[in-house]
Amino acid sequence: MDIILYVLVVVLIKTESCESFSRCLIGCSCIDDRHGRSLICMEEGAFGAIPENLPENLTKIRIEKSHFTEIPRGAFSKTPAVENLWLNFNDITVINSKGLEGLGNLTELRLQGNKLRSVPWTAFEDTPTLKILDLKHNQLDVLPEHALKFLPGLTYLDLSFNRLTVISKEVFQNWPLYQKMQKYTEGREATASRPNVVLALHDNAWLCDCRLKGLVEFIMSLSPPIILMNSYLTCSGPDFRTGKFFHEIEIQACTKPVVSTPKANMTLHQGSNVTLHCYAKARPDPAVWWTYGLKIIRGFHESQERVSDDTIRSLLVIPSLSAADRGVYTCTAVNFIGNSSVSVFLDVHSADGAVSSRIPGIPASSGGADQNVFIDIRIAKQTVRGISIEWFAALEHPSETWFVIHFGRADDKKEMTYIGPGIHSYSISDLMPATKYEICVTLKNQIPRPGQCIVFVTGSDITEMEQREKLIHIVVIVLAMVLAVPIGMYACTTDTRFPCFEIIMETWKRRQRESSLPGMERERQGTFDSLQAASDEELVNKDFNDDRKVRRRSEDRLRKSKADQSRLTAELY
Repeated sequence: MDIILYVLVVVLIKTESCESFSRCLIGCSCIDDRHGRSLICMEEGAFGAIPENLPENLTKIRIEKSHFTEIPRGAFSKTPAVENLWLNFNDITVINSKGLEGLGNLTELRLQGNKLRSVPWTAFEDTPTLKILDLKHNQLDVLPEHALKFLPGLTYLDLSFNRLTVISKEVFQNWPLYQKMQKYTEGREATASRPNVVLALHDNAWLCDCRLKGLVEFIMSLSPPIILMNSYLTCSGPDFRTGKFFHEIEIQACTKPVVSTPKANMTLHQGSNVTLHCYAKARPDPAVWWTYGLKIIRGFHESQERVSDDTIRSLLVIPSLSAADRGVYTCTAVNFIGNSSVSVFLDVHSADGAVSSRIPGIPASSGGADQNVFIDIRIAKQTVRGISIEWFAALEHPSETWFVIHFGRADDKKEMTYIGPGIHSYSISDLMPATKYEICVTLKNQIPRPGQCIVFVTGSDITEMEQREKLIHIVVIVLAMVLAVPIGMYACTTDTRFPCFEIIMETWKRRQRESSLPGMERERQGTFDSLQAASDEELVNKDFNDDRKVRRRSEDRLRKSKADQSRLTAELY
């Protein structure tokens, strides 16, 4: 009897073992050979993610064309025996930093034809025996200096057909395998027993400027046992080096810009066309721009052309000179090392030979054609965090007239922005909440005059306004008074100060009378947004005849209300 039971147990164990050994995933095939058991899944779109029920006894996994996008944490932790992992031609974009956890025996990892833009290189701490890493045909554009730190036994690295532009030579100098080989070379030890290391870097978008100097020198110094799969690495930029091989170019060290100009002082007659020049010498190529009155110029034609490998010429064309164009123009060049600038003084003579006295920051002398030009400014659009203004000006020469936007906090110095001819709108964003601003539009070289400015205060609760899908509250400031104007209202400029002032005074007096209301009612009416709807309608819909009556009474009431103005200002601020 005991013998029969023993036989049954042995048979049962062997049956379960065989079933477990033969189990395979649907849509895949399992192959057994002298290297172990392999799982091969080549069916298009077989899996939307890496299967969780992988057989435990696998030594090779090959899943391709399944289009999953991620290698999550511990995806292969239940298959510790895996030595070869092929995940080619999927849509992998993300690898979790613990995505290779449990693969201590992994020697080969192939991720060809995926969509990786970066790799968590610390993930290779879990694969100390990795020898082959295939990353070709991905979208890698960065290789950190310590990327290869956790790949000490790597003998094959393929980074070809990616988007790499600049790599520091320290990437390879920090590679433990390279450091070990350098010690062998210095010690003149025998190299016969050392395996070759294959490195593939071809077909990337190499930017062959000074930042690639270290890598080019490293590539040119390579010799066995490190072997380049394709030694003809090609430049993709800058334009004058496109298509050249690394061994055909000589890259110099990076330098900060040095800017110069052939003419620092120029004198021309009105109506003339002039082109200002500056030369920027730097490595790598700098960003170059022109400024006038400390502001970047908009509206003139600016172009750049290469003079030599490390020199760019910038041209600023100013058509049909006028007296307003007189001043200092500055050419500035900047790269990641530093910056430099040079100034050109432009003097403009009038038709009768006289020298113009108009310079940036000083109002033009009286008698000019556009001295008293009318500028109609209005707020065209309001957003939660900004405004857009538009203006109209009756000009004799609209194609030659420049404008200046004066913008800033109402009690602070204004920032000036020069606007070229033909532009009649301007937008401002990133306004601070509960802040008083002033914006003015003037002709070039003029100071703001009455009627050319709008003063407003932004709302105090941006989040609440966003939830209500409302815009910035315009707060009109007239003679040191403020009034919150709801959406749909207009902003008063200094041209309408008398009727606006009367309405504000009456509203303030009404609020003073209502201040005797008890408790919460008095608190509610003490804020900008608590003004009654009737008062809002009165501000906009007041009849024209009433406005004229108010205008006739305004001078007397202004004299009588100076003390009231001071008290109102103190209350509102």
